[in-house]
Amino acid sequence: MTLSDEQLDQLAGRCLMVDVAGPALGPEEAARLRKMRVRAICLFRRNVPDAASTRRLVAGLKAALGDDILVGLDQEGGGVMRTLFLPQAPAAMALAAAGDEALARQVGGAVARGLKSLGINWNFAPVLDLNNNPANPVIGERSFGAEPARAAALARAWMEGHLAEGVACCVKHFPGHGDTHTDSHLDLPVVDKPQAELRDYELAPFKALAPHAPALMSAHIRFPSLDAEWPATLSPGILTGLLRHELGFQGVAITDALNMKAIRERWGQAAGSVQTLKAGADLALVLQFPDEMEASFNALRAALRGGELAPERLQEAAARVDALTRRYPSLGDDDYAAEQRAADEALFADAWVRALTAHGEVPLLRAGQRLRLVVQDQAPSDGVSEAGLSADRLIAALSRRHALEVVRFKNRAMLDWATLPRDGAFTVLASTSRERYLRREQHSWKPDLHLALWNPYAAADIAAPALISYGFADAALDAISRCLAGEIDAAGRLPVPLGGPHQEQ
Repeated sequence: MTLSDEQLDQLAGRCLMVDVAGPALGPEEAARLRKMRVRAICLFRRNVPDAASTRRLVAGLKAALGDDILVGLDQEGGGVMRTLFLPQAPAAMALAAAGDEALARQVGGAVARGLKSLGINWNFAPVLDLNNNPANPVIGERSFGAEPARAAALARAWMEGHLAEGVACCVKHFPGHGDTHTDSHLDLPVVDKPQAELRDYELAPFKALAPHAPALMSAHIRFPSLDAEWPATLSPGILTGLLRHELGFQGVAITDALNMKAIRERWGQAAGSVQTLKAGADLALVLQFPDEMEASFNALRAALRGGELAPERLQEAAARVDALTRRYPSLGDDDYAAEQRAADEALFADAWVRALTAHGEVPLLRAGQRLRLVVQDQAPSDGVSEAGLSADRLIAALSRRHALEVVRFKNRAMLDWATLPRDGAFTVLASTSRERYLRREQHSWKPDLHLALWNPYAAADIAAPALISYGFADAALDAISRCLAGEIDAAGRLPVPLGGPHQEQ
């Protein structure tokens, strides 16, 4: 088949998803997007400072690219919420701790309502990774737990609620990112398990949801028993043989971000785009570097012209993306009514309360009691989630019911526990980052109570009773404060085994 330049441009551009620099689309950026013929845009925190700006950005994208576009982002809940101005949804593991499929379905719907009011029509959630590795640096509370059938049931309920509101979902990260101790943003993880074990465990939630999910995101992980050469994102055996032929998946397959070091530092985004589309993906997610976006576009054109990529393969991919866009259009004219927003906030607050989990005997601290709070000034982002909890926010929440003496530290290495006063004050350690505790802290930090406000596995590192919240939204912090004072119980149940204290790799 001989393709004209116009046909080459259309096929190449329709199989790319890219990002934009800020909350407004400038003329040069709009011109570059038009030149590349893209119609799928991924948004990040920098693009969505408030509702009005986000709606204007979506309108600007439509003016530049047409109405039939996909506008996507990661709005999982918990620490992965790109919009701070919408109600803050509970993390997947919080919903698993509550253990209620009806609640998960309601939460999924409420998340979608907020996005739909902005014109965002694609959410890269829910996570189907099973968190069976406590040392996993990037999944943690983003997972619905460690038990395949239960995690799949909760994720399906969340997805059903979300789709019912008219916003597409995207299950991830196929075929499973749970059993790694490497972050694919930083390096290429390897999960070296027998096929039978992968099929029984990691693949089980994807197999369960494959008939129902409109889209799926691949993992930048090498599974030697599935493909000895390529990581999943670039693997024909995984994206076509396993996903399409064996599991029968008919939806859109998109890559995880190709600017992640697992791919970019080995193959580059341009070559990665060609290979993933050859392998069976429908959209290559090319981010961060405008020159690499254009290089990816040109590489796809060259691969088509040179016969490395069959036009039929990209036409198939484009048809799937077309179908997703038609089914879940970007409207942006749905008002998020104040009454509905208040109801969704109340729903999320109830979910955060129901998720609270006690690990060990958490003592009752009567209102007004003096507590010594040990907390990091500002927990950084881990590169995937948003910035962690600030000390000021936690202090404000706990001060509503207790008198606090605060010990703040910039990083853990700067805190010598032996320097804390030995005056009998009840000492509370707050863990506000995803980071696990190392040998030094495990042996020397001796709080009376541990608040594990982000990574639940941190509760295994410190020899103290713990209260686990799976996240640090305002409603979660208020629930912690109320629970400490005895106003509510911690009724959640851990959906994962915590294991022992963290061992340094």
